[in-house]
Amino acid sequence: MSYVVPPPETISVEVQGRSERFPVNRIYCVGRNYAAHAREMGKDPEREPPFFFTKPANAIVPNNATVAYPARTSNVHHEIELVVAIGKGGRNIPLASAVDHVFGYAVGNDLTRRDLQFEARDKGRPWDTGKAFDHSAPIAAIQPAPGQGFTQGRIWLKVNGEIRQQADVADLIWSVPEIIAELSTLFELVPGDLIYTGTPAGVGAVKAGDRIEGGIDGLETLVTLIG
Repeated sequence: MSYVVPPPETISVEVQGRSERFPVNRIYCVGRNYAAHAREMGKDPEREPPFFFTKPANAIVPNNATVAYPARTSNVHHEIELVVAIGKGGRNIPLASAVDHVFGYAVGNDLTRRDLQFEARDKGRPWDTGKAFDHSAPIAAIQPAPGQGFTQGRIWLKVNGEIRQQADVADLIWSVPEIIAELSTLFELVPGDLIYTGTPAGVGAVKAGDRIEGGIDGLETLVTLIG
């Protein structure tokens, strides 16, 4: 088959212990899924249905990479997150079998142009410019865990060695199975989808020259440099 322009490359993520890589289809993100973070964003953390936004697959950044400080912003924030890699697709997935659709887990960082996000929010506009920009989804290698849940584990982030975020995955308002089940009522999930599950409190600004390090118990630590 020929194309009028070169087709885009396949975006993929390293898999721990495997030579094969995980091809990325879509990136879904859950908003305000830790109560303390919801409060720091000025929102009520009551357990209302989760809401989602997306990033393009080519927002992926591998571990130990340098990300140029993004354009058109003066307030870029870090948001450390547990990422779910989907290995089995489906629609209207029952809660009881939701973890059967998991391929594995990774540490991710939902980089955010906070000033553009707040400007869009205050005007009732989509968040795309604040969330879905180039190189906004750093991710460490995926730890395979087919059919397994992820219910607890320390989640943390440091900037230049100083702790900024620290909580436990057990603090998620909506659990991994609940996120998968709910998301599958809105979109057909397919193998290759990634779900960034939300960030705990402590988000804050980064600047050029910063070293961001974040982790979750049992998963590869994610390191990103801001250029």
